[in-house]
Parts: sequence; structure tokens; C-alpha cells
Amino acid sequence: MVTVKAIRVHDYGGPEVLRYEDVELDAPGPGEALVRHRAIGLNFADIHTRAGRYPLPELPGGLGGEGMGLVEAIGAGVRDIAVGDRVAYSSGGHALPRGSYCEARVMSAALLIRLPETIDDQSAAAMITKGLTAQYLLRDAYKVAPGDPILVHAAAGGVGSILVQWAGHLGARVIGVVGSDAKARQPGEDGCTDIIVAGREDIAARVRSMTNGEGVAAVYDSVGRDTFRASLESLRPRGTLVSFGTASGPVPPLDVSELNTLGSLYITSAAFHWHMRTRTELLGRAADLMDAVTTGVVRIRVNQHYRLADAARAHRDLEARSTTGMSILIP
Repeated sequence: MVTVKAIRVHDYGGPEVLRYEDVELDAPGPGEALVRHRAIGLNFADIHTRAGRYPLPELPGGLGGEGMGLVEAIGAGVRDIAVGDRVAYSSGGHALPRGSYCEARVMSAALLIRLPETIDDQSAAAMITKGLTAQYLLRDAYKVAPGDPILVHAAAGGVGSILVQWAGHLGARVIGVVGSDAKARQPGEDGCTDIIVAGREDIAARVRSMTNGEGVAAVYDSVGRDTFRASLESLRPRGTLVSFGTASGPVPPLDVSELNTLGSLYITSAAFHWHMRTRTELLGRAADLMDAVTTGVVRIRVNQHYRLADAARAHRDLEARSTTGMSILIP
């Protein structure tokens, strides 16, 4: 048995409920591995878990679904992961096991992805959930084609930054939406042809003025309630709204006949879990992501670093939307 430090919640609530405490780890069982973290990824889903919107199976429980480190031990039946491997993982989606906010953990070896030496520890910890999300959004939820005009909300955020860069490489014309003037610089560097500041500009009206009144082929929306209507009204006829997050709150109810009125639109709610149903699919998508990062198509921006013990401060910054790019915890 090993004792490690971890962030856990005993009750749902604000950042103040996060506790930095000792937990005991058993030896890995069949199909499991013990991973000693070097860095841990932060995602907005962690805030939903802490607040109880994505409830844990039981309390007290751990937060976090993403990290990287070294394999220290494996259980029976583990074949394609070995002790000493440098790995990263994403449990992906709130229905799968949480608990990456810790110095080390025992977890399913089927979730582990071997890392190439060309990708550093901090980038690896930050990029797996966000990068795999961007991969299936661009390759499957709406398959971006050369010349497509698209709209990306939260373009200065973790997923947004990857979407902007990768979509531009695929030949799309990318319009980015940011929350403030201070966040407008990064999407421009990432390849946005146009940038809209939410709250100061009418998003749909600006999009139509940029597209000769036509609208965009697809909108990637991780914000939810506050942007849902603007996203629909930014689409061209038969355009696609890809909803993949609710940072501002749940999307309001929609009368499906409105999709007809607005131009026979399509809408999909693209969840991580349903795009990573098998290890073969996970590794295939991961290989595509690793190639994009290694070849320079996508630059991973780790802009905020926090000590594991300071997870509450990290959550406050995320909720205040004062961060850009990606954030990590260091054990």
C-alpha cells in the first residue's frame, strides 16, 4: 500500500470544498497500472464535478480526468503497457472514473497512451482531453473541408486554440469568438482570419457581415446557454451546430421545427465517451493528435501552472475565465 497526496471533495460546492489530503493506494489489480504523475491536466468539467453537476459515484471522491506520468507497476493481464513507460491518459466524460488530482493513482491500463519523446511532460498532460476532443470534432462531428467558413467559440481556450490551428491547417476559414479584448491576440496568432468579442458585438450579425450574408458551415460551441441562439443564427442553410460544452450553463429547450425555419440546420451534441468506445479507436485518434503536435500543425499552449495543493486557486481562475490556452497542476 502507498500513501499519496490528492485533492478530494467531501461535499459539493465552490473551490473552498477542495481538500488536499492523504489517500492510500492498493497495488494494481488485473488490467490496472500504477501511474506516478508528473503533471495533471485541468478541464472545465472538473468544475462541474466539484459543483455536483457531474456527480461522483460516491463522496468523498477525487476530481480530474487527465494526466501524464511514469508507470511504476502493472497488474496481471496488462500486455501493451510496461513499467517505466511514459504515458498520458484521459478518462474523458464525467461518466468514467475521475481522480487525476493526485500524486499517483491506480487506474485501468486500457486508458493509457504511450508518449513519443518529442512531446514534453507538461504539453502531454494538458493536451490529451482537449486534443482528442478537437480531433473528433474536426474529423467526425463536423468534418471540416478546405474552404469551409467555421465559427469557434472560446477561441482562446484550450480546445479552442487547438481547433483554430488544426482547422486552419485543413483549409478552413476560421472566425473566432473571445470573451475580451485581452484574449483576442492569441487566436490571431493561431490563425483566425477574424475575431469577434462576445458581449460587445452581435455575434450572428458580425458573422453574416463577414460571409456576405450567408453564414458559416459549422459552429463549434463549448459555451452553451449564453451563445446557443447566436450559434444557430450564425449558420448558413444546412449548416451544423456542434455543441460540446456548457461553460455558461445548459442549452435551453429548442422546438425542433426552428431548425427548419432557420435553414434546415443540423445540430449535434458531441461527447468524448461516444468517440472513444474502444482502445483501438482511442489509439487511432491519439496517433492523429500526436502527429499534428509533433509536426507543428498544432502548438500546445500551457499558459498557467499551479501546484497540486493550489487546485482551489486554479478553479477560481477557470471559473472567472481569466485563463488562456491550457492549465496544469504540478504534483
